Amino acid sequence: QVQLVESGGGLVQAGGSLRLSCAAAVLTFSTYAMGWFRQSPGKDREFVAAVSWSGDSTSYSDSVKGRFTISRGDGKNTVYLQMNRLKPEDTAVYYCAGDNRGSQTSKAYDYDYWGQGTQVTVSS
Repeated sequence: QVQLVESGGGLVQAGGSLRLSCAAAVLTFSTYAMGWFRQSPGKDREFVAAVSWSGDSTSYSDSVKGRFTISRGDGKNTVYLQMNRLKPEDTAVYYCAGDNRGSQTSKAYDYDYWGQGTQVTVSS
């Protein structure tokens, strides 16, 4: 069973940066498309960014484009989300997700595996 574990969340002031990491305990993770989603209290889970299995293709929501960067580590078993110029509205629980079909979509239902989430809080 695929296990995804996020880390790197925390409390930061507006304008600051955080780097989230997602590690997987399955060797075939390197062939998965990977995504980051976030969810705030009372809101639906929201797409943030996705990366192809190779790392060559990325996509972002309009709300984070130009501020966040998704990437894969060497060996493709780790995925990162570099978050710069953070805003209070970025406050949420951030989830890493894996799609073993490699579709790199923005739809949560296309992803088969999910981590437990990491809290990001941005103070104004």
